[in-house]
Amino acid sequence: MSLTFYNTLTRKKEAFEPIDPRSVRMYVCGPTVYDYAHIGNARPVIVFDLVFRLLRHVYGADHVTYVRNITDVDDKINARAAEEGCSIRDLTERTAQQFHADIAALGVLAPTVEPRATEHIEEMKTLCEQLVEKAHAYVADGHVLFDVSSMADYGRLSNRSLEEMEAGARVEVAPYKKGPMDFVLWKPSKEGEPGWPSPCGIEGDGRPGWHLECSAMAGKHLGDVFDIHGGGIDLAFPHHENEIAQSRCAHDTDVMARVWMHNGFLQVEGEKMSKSLGNFITIHELLDRKTFGGTQWHGRVVRWAMLGTHYRQPIDWTAERLQQARATLFEVAEILQGVEPAEAPNAEVLTALSDDLNTPSALSIVHGLVKSAKRNPEKRPELKATLQFMGLYGDETVEELDPGRSDSDIDAGAVEELIAARLSARKNKDWAQADRIRDRLAAMGVVLKDAKDQASGEIVTTWEMAR
Repeated sequence: MSLTFYNTLTRKKEAFEPIDPRSVRMYVCGPTVYDYAHIGNARPVIVFDLVFRLLRHVYGADHVTYVRNITDVDDKINARAAEEGCSIRDLTERTAQQFHADIAALGVLAPTVEPRATEHIEEMKTLCEQLVEKAHAYVADGHVLFDVSSMADYGRLSNRSLEEMEAGARVEVAPYKKGPMDFVLWKPSKEGEPGWPSPCGIEGDGRPGWHLECSAMAGKHLGDVFDIHGGGIDLAFPHHENEIAQSRCAHDTDVMARVWMHNGFLQVEGEKMSKSLGNFITIHELLDRKTFGGTQWHGRVVRWAMLGTHYRQPIDWTAERLQQARATLFEVAEILQGVEPAEAPNAEVLTALSDDLNTPSALSIVHGLVKSAKRNPEKRPELKATLQFMGLYGDETVEELDPGRSDSDIDAGAVEELIAARLSARKNKDWAQADRIRDRLAAMGVVLKDAKDQASGEIVTTWEMAR
């Protein structure tokens, strides 16, 4: 089975050919652990988990290495620890545990390696010294800075010239910089901040810049050149651009990663997510509180809703999207309990995913499989294998898939009105409208039972809450 991915570096879809099929290597930027991860952070976690699953299926689980880092030294971490009056170590340990608990609920596999920045300081210092030695970096005022002008094709990933980047970027103005776009590899530590003995003959303790951390961790665990680097499109510039600059110039390579994959932005109910708009949502809130759409959402529901949009496209995060995903999962749970999965996922779904991770097409095929499996029990093992492969179902019951529902929350009058509207649509042979109403009721946890009245011959519908 051949794979095709869109490569941000070349701006086209390409057949994926790993450097070594016996050792396929992928790096994805992970969280900076100072607070709960927001729902936008969940998107790359879910997207690249599915890429990981697909690579394992094609090349074998033992032949794929997935590295997703944890950034545990950063200005935001320092500020939050000071604000809370706790140690940096306590803050990063607590928030890392929160992150792991939240994403586990989303059905993601653990990465092969999960390095922490603070465990790779020596590798970062070595990179600084290599870059200074090769005249790609310089020491100034206790800092080590990358000299952007020393790299002829800086900006290749974002496809912008140095002049365009200077015009559009917010750059730190500092008298010790040779050029405005030069960026920090290492900087002095202030009092109360974490610090390590500085490289390049600098006196005193210092700490690494954010970009340097990922270059060091990727190089340590995947080598100078590896197959795939992933992350959100917001990281393409300057973070990924600067990773490329550091790694290539230190190691004298043409590329850092052969394929660069980026997922699109996320907005909430048609607006950019921000705390000022009051629509900032964390993964934890979706899973544990009734703060979005008036209910809690199961992690599998969140995952299904997230994969409904192609990973490279912007996604509008809505309660309706989650309701539709939950309605489908209710159907799945009702027919797959106790079913043993087949040995392999559906071939058409795999074909869709192999085409630049086309999840909308894959889920459309899955919906057809659900309808077929409802009628024909022989189709259920393949459906279950397919959903398990995509991380979309793990034997949850209907009740488990709706953790925030209480029968007392249901407006019985509204349910009866919807049932009447559905019966009217059926009488008018408006089957699409009848199905839409049925799906809406299913998302509310309402199970419909249609029966023919013996006296009148008309269809009578009764309902109950799913258990």
